[in-house]
Amino acid sequence: MIKEGDIVLFSFPSTDLSKGKLRPAVLIKRIPNNFDDWLVCMVSTQVHQKIEKLEIVVTNTEPEFQQTGLKKDSLIRMSRIAVVEETIFEGKLGNLPESIFSAIKQKFSSWLLE
Repeated sequence: MIKEGDIVLFSFPSTDLSKGKLRPAVLIKRIPNNFDDWLVCMVSTQVHQKIEKLEIVVTNTEPEFQQTGLKKDSLIRMSRIAVVEETIFEGKLGNLPESIFSAIKQKFSSWLLE
């Protein structure tokens, strides 16, 4: 069973609606409906694209990095979000440590309230 904070694989859509490529995404929140939809955000290894007020880099030097299932330092891209149906997830890599997941939600909500 998947839950908030899990990192899953699926074809993340491009912003121009062209076909996306298989990549990791963080499950942010299940949408309260009968369709098993999730609010997700993209994960990228392009850490240089970080938006300071909004995004967080997870590095392989962090004590709980292994539980993420990620292979390299990665950017949690809260600037790239989508709502998708659970059936398109192709697998689970791992999950974010609670401290990082909480920090992501805090940054995102603060940004929305600006």
